[in-house]
Amino acid sequence: MKIPITIENSIIPRLLSVFITINAITLWPFVISRTKLNEQVLHHEKIHIKQQQELLIVGFYLLYVLYWLRGLWMYHDSYIAYHSIPFEQEAYDNEHNMEYLNERKWFAWRKYR
Repeated sequence: MKIPITIENSIIPRLLSVFITINAITLWPFVISRTKLNEQVLHHEKIHIKQQQELLIVGFYLLYVLYWLRGLWMYHDSYIAYHSIPFEQEAYDNEHNMEYLNERKWFAWRKYR
């Protein structure tokens, strides 16, 4: 099985868009998108796949929610809280560098905390 498994043109991201608009989401081992995935978005989501693997999947989701709640408490804004999550900061900072996953160090997201 090749990971990630991509699902395009899905209703799932729209259904999950409660606090912010979600265009693509990684739910290991799937990358699910509202539209056809472009290379940059897919690369961003592959960074999340690596993060999820190193945190044994469940740890990623637990920390993701905790970081989001911390951001929401600090900034009182869902969008800013989302962008304050270290996992998202790492993915956004490196989504244009297609070699990033080849050079990425384990737990690289920690430098964004």
